[in-house]
Amino acid sequence: MSHLLNYKVEGEGHTIVLIHGLFGNLDNLGLLARDLRQDHQVVSIDLRNHGLSIHTDEHNYALMAQDVLDVVQHLELSNYIVVGHSMGGKVAMKLADIDRGNIAKLLVLDMAPVKYSQSRHDNVFDGLKAVEAQQPVNRKQALDILAQHIELEGVRQFLGKSLFNNGEHLAWRFNVTSLWNNYWDILGWEPITPIDTPTLFLKGGDSDYLTAEHQAAVQSQFSNAKAHVIANTGHWLHAEKPAEVLRAIRKFIA
Repeated sequence: MSHLLNYKVEGEGHTIVLIHGLFGNLDNLGLLARDLRQDHQVVSIDLRNHGLSIHTDEHNYALMAQDVLDVVQHLELSNYIVVGHSMGGKVAMKLADIDRGNIAKLLVLDMAPVKYSQSRHDNVFDGLKAVEAQQPVNRKQALDILAQHIELEGVRQFLGKSLFNNGEHLAWRFNVTSLWNNYWDILGWEPITPIDTPTLFLKGGDSDYLTAEHQAAVQSQFSNAKAHVIANTGHWLHAEKPAEVLRAIRKFIA
């Protein structure tokens, strides 16, 4: 049973599809969308188990890429550009694999085509589950609960964008249970057959998601790949350094 993901379309011109990361939604790459929509058609997507899209027990890259392809085919897009951040970067890479020859350019923000072995989100899940258990009735209560588990204010604010009032208390738009149950699939990766789609890997200079040790994995799967480092920024490079990220994106897609 196919359920079309929630998405929005803005602007006109050559199409760019934007794919957010874990715990995000289609507004996450909004700083990029606001600029790119001036001269492109921008399609922003809520992945499954996020935003207003379907909640499912299954959550892996084959399914997520097919979900996005369903939207692409629904909108009859061809020769389109894809930009994905983090988990969305893996969705974008898998989409390039299953929609071979139809993607003009691929841009991957701070993610490698590899299986990661270390959990990075234990404290985040602890905070998310605590909010679910304690059922706060306002935003301040919810953020106070998160603060008991998550040190970084920026991370709490980011997660807070996915809170909504379900009529009784605040709840998460994303599907905490499914994301937790499928977390090793989210960290995982099945290597793809080499692809020659022009690809740009944008790395946050201070981030360890994409490092020199991943170079062989990149080259063995993406034969036409370049890398560009955005200095003095971490995994959230598009939020921390939007001007630099946009400059790199525009140069690559020009």
